[in-house]
Amino acid sequence: MICFPNAKINLGLNITEKRSDGFHNIETVFYPVTWCDALEVIENKNYQTGERKLSLSITGISIDGNTTDNIIYKAYNLLDAKYNLPPVKANLHKVIPMGAGLGGGSADGAFFIKLLYEKFSLNLSIEEQINFAKQLGSDCAFFIENKTIFAMGKGDVFIPVTIDLSKYHIILIYPAIHSNTALAYKGITPAKPKKSIKDIISQPVAIWKNTLINDFERNLFVQYPELENIKNRLYQAGALYASMSGSGSTMYGIFEKDMDVKEFDFPANYLINKNR
Repeated sequence: MICFPNAKINLGLNITEKRSDGFHNIETVFYPVTWCDALEVIENKNYQTGERKLSLSITGISIDGNTTDNIIYKAYNLLDAKYNLPPVKANLHKVIPMGAGLGGGSADGAFFIKLLYEKFSLNLSIEEQINFAKQLGSDCAFFIENKTIFAMGKGDVFIPVTIDLSKYHIILIYPAIHSNTALAYKGITPAKPKKSIKDIISQPVAIWKNTLINDFERNLFVQYPELENIKNRLYQAGALYASMSGSGSTMYGIFEKDMDVKEFDFPANYLINKNR
């Protein structure tokens, strides 16, 4: 059984306050896009007692660290503790870049929960799947239903919103800069915005440029001037709106018409994806 965990972009991101637990409260809109990994699971018929019940192989983009630290393992262990799952083999083909602000790892964990649920017909409601996903990370729960939402709290409190960008063309550009979320928060002064993102996105995309802000951009553009350069080039090419996703470093532009990405002449080590 196979699935395709997709990425998300943030439409605006306000860091509203520092929490007593050391985290930050934010507000943002998570919007799913089609840049995706591939994730497959099969029963391990050759399992031997004493081996790990999950055998995970990873292809595509290399992931640093031990395979057993991957979020796929954490998702399996959560469900195995409750349901005593059969031994399985899983393969993750990694396409979504890490440190990109696209939620690729979170998507892998959430989609693996859904994959195991379907593979073994587990008695899991959507709410229970969401609760498992929340244990993996703040934005993991978004990928269970995988629908556009307004997120608050640590990014794990959701309010449904209606926004449809299907008539637009979205270009995503990852400039081979791995953004560290903890470092991105340094120097940020949390503040509640004058106007909520939830209200801003109800307005036409063409007027988002001066109102829909990602608070991480100010500091990261100083650290990595290339990010601001990409944003400017997207606007010069005719984007109605351009921004950084999450804590970076992926930049994206929303266009009314299809664009030939070759026109941008970005360096070969950039990863570019078109979402339509």
